[in-house]
Amino acid sequence: MAVLKLQSLKPRPISELSMKVGSIRCYVSSCRAVLLPRFGGPEVLQLRPDVPVPDLKPNEVLVRARAVSINPLDTRMRSGYGRSIFEPLLPLILGRDVSGEVAAVGASVKSLTVGQEVFGALHPTALRGTYTDYAILTEDELSPKPASLTHVEASAIPFAALTAWRALKSTARITEGQRLLVIGGGGAVGFSAIQIAVAAGCHVTTTCGNQSINRLMAAGAEQAVDYTSEDIESVIKEKFDAVLDTIGVPETERIGINLLNRGGHYMTLQGEAAALSDRYGLPIGLPAATAVLFKKRIQYKFSHGIEYSWIYMRADSEGLHEIRRLSEAGKLSIPVEKTFSITQVREAHEAKDKKQILGKVVLELD
Repeated sequence: MAVLKLQSLKPRPISELSMKVGSIRCYVSSCRAVLLPRFGGPEVLQLRPDVPVPDLKPNEVLVRARAVSINPLDTRMRSGYGRSIFEPLLPLILGRDVSGEVAAVGASVKSLTVGQEVFGALHPTALRGTYTDYAILTEDELSPKPASLTHVEASAIPFAALTAWRALKSTARITEGQRLLVIGGGGAVGFSAIQIAVAAGCHVTTTCGNQSINRLMAAGAEQAVDYTSEDIESVIKEKFDAVLDTIGVPETERIGINLLNRGGHYMTLQGEAAALSDRYGLPIGLPAATAVLFKKRIQYKFSHGIEYSWIYMRADSEGLHEIRRLSEAGKLSIPVEKTFSITQVREAHEAKDKKQILGKVVLELD
């Protein structure tokens, strides 16, 4: 029988604590969580003291959350993005990133143990997010936390870095010596992409606001173009093997595609599946989105000889472990501009909505 020290994992409040004899498992039946009962502004978020914690599936891990970061997806979902998918399933818990300690493991989990510090991210359509004392993720969605990082620092990384990883490593398959353009390098995904590409030996050019230029150059970008005061097409002279467009409006799509070499990859974070489904409903919206994507792929293949992709974050165990290694080596980080207590979640969302805080915001759980 395993003997577990649970005191350090105990949040407040906990209505019940159980332990299964003969296996390294424990769980809480309820805990604090921020619920989204309806779509709207920050005022709709509700911190509840006694939200049920589901039983673990064999491949799942219960994480005592210490820090969770706020991603743009969180504020967009709160406002109604993806309502065609999520509205019938309300209330839900927002949040994708988490850093904390393993509190319990499912029967088939082999790589993680109770008490171990971990970080990771849920996939974009998860209903029970990480704004909670106890988050549930699959084993593949977690990795040991970089030892050199605090929970606050670690929680800022996984979702953004995995999105960038999927674009550069899984889709474009960048290799040493290739040229990458990141449109919108000042955000968390763009900044992650720059660092991942530099670590892979690529030459990186990026566009950003003036306030981000020094930070992106320090991260290894060879050229940072201020899109607010410079004409991108006249300043950037070379062609690229891959373009990651984190802005994804028609103008940046046109620019990015025209700056690609034949055989290159254009990747945008602004796929139209959710937007079209929200507008027309799932039965019409999803097929319409598939048709739009197929049309663009064919169009750009014949007109420019390039590959066109919509990029979404997906769990990638190998990618997350490589992200951890890069972070431990000091080659990948995402600066945190401000932290809030989980009890201040409304204030944190309001600050992001009003663009009072442009950098990464993290919620801490005591």
